[in-house]
Amino acid sequence: MIQGDLFSASPAIPLQLPSQLPLAEGLPSIIDVIAQVSTRPRYAFMVLNLIARAAGQGGKAGPYVVQQGRAVRLRDWLCDALAPMAARDPKRVALAEQVRVELAEQGQLPGDPDAASRLVDQIVLERVRRSGRCNVSRAVSELVRAGLVRRHYEGWRVDHHNRGARREAVYTLLPDTMRALGKA
Repeated sequence: MIQGDLFSASPAIPLQLPSQLPLAEGLPSIIDVIAQVSTRPRYAFMVLNLIARAAGQGGKAGPYVVQQGRAVRLRDWLCDALAPMAARDPKRVALAEQVRVELAEQGQLPGDPDAASRLVDQIVLERVRRSGRCNVSRAVSELVRAGLVRRHYEGWRVDHHNRGARREAVYTLLPDTMRALGKA
């Protein structure tokens, strides 16, 4: 038995697809689109903002970003740029302590406290970067689904029939996104 008062008799209003939403209002419209599509809208917006900062005239960012005179993969650059956001997170502090304990157990922890701290920071950064790549990819997938960014890969493909194999991500802001962000 169905209780009529619990279910609306009127037809459901179809959700407007993000790619159909006008971005004429600028930043508020982008935030609205991201909020509708993303599970982590703040993070996705930060990723979009960083992509916009790394993008050239045509809105293309990647596959590499020049940082301190050397080429860094775009996803690694995004991870490094976002890493300070979680520096005080208890998980990050616990990870650093875990790395310190592992190095001490293996006898690889330097006796000099400064050198030990640098080594621990380097290993923590590598681990954070590894998990950060997944987070960035997930956020970019949501931005692609929202119709704000296009993603493709550049590079050489060796012994692989799908993605990967020395191919690097390239993100391109769509013209409406660039206008809404004030980049056009």
